[in-house]
Amino acid sequence: MKRTARKLETLNLNTQFRRIYSKGSSSVRSSIVVYAKPNGLSYNRSGITVSKKIGKATVRNRAKRRLREVFRLNSPKLKCGYDFILVARGRTAFTDFSVLQNDFLNAAKETGVLQGE
Repeated sequence: MKRTARKLETLNLNTQFRRIYSKGSSSVRSSIVVYAKPNGLSYNRSGITVSKKIGKATVRNRAKRRLREVFRLNSPKLKCGYDFILVARGRTAFTDFSVLQNDFLNAAKETGVLQGE
């Protein structure tokens, strides 16, 4: 059986992260930090960072799952051709999902990657 949905493209090299941190635009919210930089491709790529300061492995994994889901649900609202880094903050794992989603959309709007901007 074939899968119809394409797997999300991810960033996983340190050089990719460093390039986006240094040359990309960023927006800070209470539950998330979003970095964005044009990538010259026809699709978006994402990377997720969670520090050990956030908590133990279960808390960090919960934060990553939530950020991955926020990006997946809202990727149709984003302009194509960007690399994104989503950085978890202390509240990411425990804040209400609708607040997390709203923070992501506001951060995307501030960085100028939301469609219709």
